[in-house]
Amino acid sequence: MPLAKTRVLIVDDSASVRQTMKAILEEDPVIEVIATAADPFAAARIIQTEVPDVITLDVEMPRMDGITFLRKLMSQCPVPVVMCSSLTEDGSDTLMEALEAGAVDVILKPRVGVAEHLQEARATIRDVVKAAARARVGGLKPTVLPSLEPQKKLTADAMLPPPDGRPMSRTTEMVVCIGASTGGTEALREVLQALPANAPGVVVVQHMPENFTRAFAKRLDSLCEVSVKEAEDGDTVMRGHVLIAPGGKHTLLERQGARYLVAVRDGPLVSRHRPSVDVLFRSAARSAGSNAVGVIMTGMGDDGARGLLEMKQGGARTIAQDEATSIVFGMPKEAIAHGAVDRIVPLSAIAREFLQATVR
Repeated sequence: MPLAKTRVLIVDDSASVRQTMKAILEEDPVIEVIATAADPFAAARIIQTEVPDVITLDVEMPRMDGITFLRKLMSQCPVPVVMCSSLTEDGSDTLMEALEAGAVDVILKPRVGVAEHLQEARATIRDVVKAAARARVGGLKPTVLPSLEPQKKLTADAMLPPPDGRPMSRTTEMVVCIGASTGGTEALREVLQALPANAPGVVVVQHMPENFTRAFAKRLDSLCEVSVKEAEDGDTVMRGHVLIAPGGKHTLLERQGARYLVAVRDGPLVSRHRPSVDVLFRSAARSAGSNAVGVIMTGMGDDGARGLLEMKQGGARTIAQDEATSIVFGMPKEAIAHGAVDRIVPLSAIAREFLQATVR
């Protein structure tokens, strides 16, 4: 029986980018590029005859910019959209606007460079597009697709050894570690906005390209009572503060005496991601044990499932977002299947749940 394919429409004003994106996507046997379009008007004509499963959409185009087209699309014909941009940090606010307008995820346009980096970009682009096909957009049910993962997936062993099983001494402060991917940007906003100014310290891994996590943290900081910033190496995890793992780096939790801080490290992709939720969760299991709470939220794949189990085995309380409120019920589902989850709750209850779990 042939595999059901993810049907993609590529919208970009650059012919070379359209060609490169098509070649990268069609390297995966589960993906079919049904058409390419040089601008939103051409894309609209294509959609009138064949609605794709996913659209990759450039931000800056002639005749109509990508954000305007995205808003029109979401109001008239909701389709999972992945914003594709060559913009660096200077344009990251625009991509934050795109996520607010309904985009499922953000990817950077492929760049010719070091072979290893290009290969990572190719795998990430394909993974994000397949994740988007499973997303709930405008009430649509997620598409069920087979999971094909030809590339070798490294575990958190690539960054640090497993917990040694020794119980951690109690500290006066608790640490909350959160992992999210597809659909996580808006879900995290809802969770963090529900936190009081004196909430326990939080460390977040949200799968997102480098250069965009700083703008994401800045946006959240403007909306929340807690202080939110992109994590820097050596930052202390403090009450009332949230640290967002920078894109392109792994973020680990470390303990110094009675306080916790983060280490920001280079390293290989772990569970196909950098930053990896598994790396953060394993480090929390090693450094915090029962002084931590682990939360796994919306996203495709299994990043975080093993690490959350290690946190639970180390005495941490663990929470998963439920299926009904997840844009993609992949990461929570895998964590539940691993036996890593104590409580399964809707998005609206996550903040309350982990605040209660940190009360001693």
